[in-house]
Amino acid sequence: MRIAFLARLASHFDEYGYSKGLLPAAIGTLAVLVTAALVWCALHRNRPLAVTAAGLTSALGIGWLAFH
Repeated sequence: MRIAFLARLASHFDEYGYSKGLLPAAIGTLAVLVTAALVWCALHRNRPLAVTAAGLTSALGIGWLAFH
């Protein structure tokens, strides 16, 4: 499921951004947050690393959406 989600997200890489409208922006933000949750779940055994990686993933993802 994780790989399929990331593959689908990568195939629609340019379609979700805040400049594209409200619905694509909401979908893009949700996709970023789900990706951050998957990162956290993948690294859950090392809690500080999991929190840091998930936070960095969400910050970079939302930042990317804001500027594209």
